[in-house]
Amino acid sequence: MKNVFIKSTLILMMGTLMTKILGFFIRIIFTRIIGPDGISLYSIIMPTYSLLIAVTQLGLPYAISAIMARGQRRGINIFSSIIPCALIFDVIIIALIYFTAPFLANELLKNPASYYPIVAICFVIPFTTISGIIKGYYFGKQNMFPNAISNVFEQLARLIILVTVIPLLLKTSTVLAVTGYIVTSAISEIVQIVVYLFFAPKNFKIHINDLKPQKGIVKEVFGLSIPNVSGHIIGNISYFFEPIILTHVLLFAGYSTGFITGEYGIYNAYVIPILTMPSFFTQALNTTLIPEVSKHYKDRKYVRKRYLQSSGISLLIGLIFCIFIYYNGHAILKLMYNTSDGFDYLMLLTVFFPLFYLEGPLVAVLHGLNQAKYTMQTTLIACILKLLVMTILSLFSIGIYGLVISEIVDIFTVIYLNMARLHKLKYI
Repeated sequence: MKNVFIKSTLILMMGTLMTKILGFFIRIIFTRIIGPDGISLYSIIMPTYSLLIAVTQLGLPYAISAIMARGQRRGINIFSSIIPCALIFDVIIIALIYFTAPFLANELLKNPASYYPIVAICFVIPFTTISGIIKGYYFGKQNMFPNAISNVFEQLARLIILVTVIPLLLKTSTVLAVTGYIVTSAISEIVQIVVYLFFAPKNFKIHINDLKPQKGIVKEVFGLSIPNVSGHIIGNISYFFEPIILTHVLLFAGYSTGFITGEYGIYNAYVIPILTMPSFFTQALNTTLIPEVSKHYKDRKYVRKRYLQSSGISLLIGLIFCIFIYYNGHAILKLMYNTSDGFDYLMLLTVFFPLFYLEGPLVAVLHGLNQAKYTMQTTLIACILKLLVMTILSLFSIGIYGLVISEIVDIFTVIYLNMARLHKLKYI
C-alpha cells in the first residue's frame, strides 16, 4: 500500500509539474496577448466561472474516487447511473446562465462587457462534468498516469488555440478574445476526455441504453458528493461575491470603477497565481491522500503518519517558495507579466502564505474520513468572516488592501478549525 501511495503521488506530481510549466507559459503568453483591459475583464469573470463549474461538478470526482477506492462498486455501474443525472443537471444550469447573464453582467458585476464571456461558460459545463466523473474513477483506482497525461494534452490544446486563434479574435475586440479563451476550456476538456478513453479497460464499453440510474448508486454517490461540493460551492460563492461587494464598497468609499477593476485584476491575475505556483506539488499529495485515508480510516496511526508527511512536505515547499518570492518578487513580476504592478500586495502576502499550503492536507484527510460536512461548515465560517473583514476594511479607503488582509484571515481560520477537528477525532 505504501508503494502504491508513493508511486501514485510521484506520477501525479510529475504530470502536474509538466502541466504547471505549460500553464506558466500559457499565463505569460495570455497576459502579453490580451493586454491589461483583457486581464481585468477575465479576472472579473473568473469568480462566476469558478462558481458555476463547482456547482455543475457536484463534487462527483471526490465521491467517485472514494467509492472506487473502497472497491464496493463497479466503474461501469457508477458511470451508467451518474452521467445521466449529472447531464440533466447541467442542462438546467445552462438554461439559468443564459437567462440570467444580462443581470449578472449589468447589475451585479457592473460590467456589460462581461455578458458574452458569461454565456460562453455554457459551452464548457457538460465537458467539465464528464471529465470530472472519469477523473474520479481513475483517482479511486489510484491510477494517476491517465490524469497526468490528459492534463498535459489539455494544456497543449489550450496553448495551441491561444497562440493561433485568440490573436485573430483580438483584432475584432477584447471581449471576443476573452470569450474565445473561455470557450477554449471546452475544447481542452474534450481533448482530456479523449485521452482518458485511451486508458479505459479493453472490456469497458458503455452504450446509450446502459445509461440507466440505479437508485442505490445514485444515493451513495450523491450522499458523499453533496456535502463535499457544498464546501466548494460556499467557497466559490464567496469568490463570486468578492468582486461584487468590493466594487460596491469601494465605489461608496470614492474609488473609480477603473481603479477597482484594474487593481482587482492585478491581484487575481498576477499576485495570487504567483503565490500558488507550487501548489501542483501539494495538489498531487492531496489527491492521492483522499483514497488512501478512505482505505485506512480505522488505522489512526497510519492516517496520522500520512497527514504529517503530507503537511510537512506542503509547508516546507510553501515556505521555501514564499521566501524566494519575497526576495525576487519584482523580478518575477517583470518576467511573467512585464510589469511590477502588484508588488506591494505580493510582499505582504508572502509573509503569511506558507500557511496556505497546510489547508490542502487538512481538507484531504477530513474528506477521506468522511468529514466533508464539517469542512463545508469550516468553509462557510471562513468565507463569511473573509467577506465581513474585507467589507469593513474597505470602508477605510485603503484600496484593495482590505481584500488582501481578509485573505490572510481566511487562511488562519480554515487551518485552525480543521486542525481542531482532527485533534478532536484523535488523528493528531
